[in-house]
Amino acid sequence: MNVTQSEYAFAEYVWIDGQKPTAKLRSKTKVLTADPHSPPVWGFDGSSTQQAEGSDSDCVLQPVKVYPDPIRGGESRLVLCEVFDPDGSPHPTNTRALLRKQQEAHAKEMCLFGIEQEYTLFEGHHPLGWPDGGFPAPQGNYYCGIGADEVFGREIVEKHMLACLEAGIGIGGINAEVMPSQWEFQVGPADGLNVADDLWMARWLLYRIAEDYGVNAKLHPKPIAGDWNGAGAHINFSTGAMRESLDACWAGIQKLEAKTAEHIAVYGELIEMRLTGLHETCDYRTFRAGVSDRGASVRIPWHVAKAGKGYIEDRRPNANVDPYRACARMIETVCG
Repeated sequence: MNVTQSEYAFAEYVWIDGQKPTAKLRSKTKVLTADPHSPPVWGFDGSSTQQAEGSDSDCVLQPVKVYPDPIRGGESRLVLCEVFDPDGSPHPTNTRALLRKQQEAHAKEMCLFGIEQEYTLFEGHHPLGWPDGGFPAPQGNYYCGIGADEVFGREIVEKHMLACLEAGIGIGGINAEVMPSQWEFQVGPADGLNVADDLWMARWLLYRIAEDYGVNAKLHPKPIAGDWNGAGAHINFSTGAMRESLDACWAGIQKLEAKTAEHIAVYGELIEMRLTGLHETCDYRTFRAGVSDRGASVRIPWHVAKAGKGYIEDRRPNANVDPYRACARMIETVCG
């Protein structure tokens, strides 16, 4: 019997678990017998994901966004879910509910986000393409590099970009980063919920595609100690007023400075390892803003300054940031 996946419809339910201090993605598959565009509510064992006790382990998966599945193809779908308790209340680990509340409260501000997700490809215990027990040549030639001696993992990166586009994820581009085997993709611009949804699903696709190559995609903010760049997830942000006035951009930056500690607290585990003041960062205990300054906490790109309107770039968030929490904090600080 020759059976292919495209002859059936599957729903891959994807959710965020309760692991601390950094949550992980989880997923499981349902064979669909009804409309693949409207997958039903499902559930899972929360005691195995740090989201419930064994004596009361049921958690609810509420579909919130459905994507075409570029891996299985056909009528199969990727189903992003919020986690709820059986009584219908958002689970304490459901940070999407927090962002949803902030976005609805400040809808008139017309907030838009774009996120630059950096990550590192690992093979075993060392970055992909690095020599066993040693190091490649120092940084300098790898950023946006070309050639097998400078770039590692491009086939995975290209497949990931195409898969995101097939899934309808708003991916804007890719590039090799400063450290060898480190890459970046960008999602947005979109409102907070859509950009964060797309980022989580793009992460899931990255992990899943790399899995086929025996490679791990990691979001560790400082994957290699020493004179190597860390990995961030810069957040580009604007309100309707910022898109009309540079003064509104500077006003937003002043509000961010006043809430420095609150933002650092939700910008990802081990942020002190990455934000040291070196390797294109500002120290995490310091706040500095400037035009075209890649060592600033928050930057105004040169073309924004020239146009006199646009957006700001918060360079502090780690690669392992929860975009729901970070976007909610950004809206609350700038618009609250």
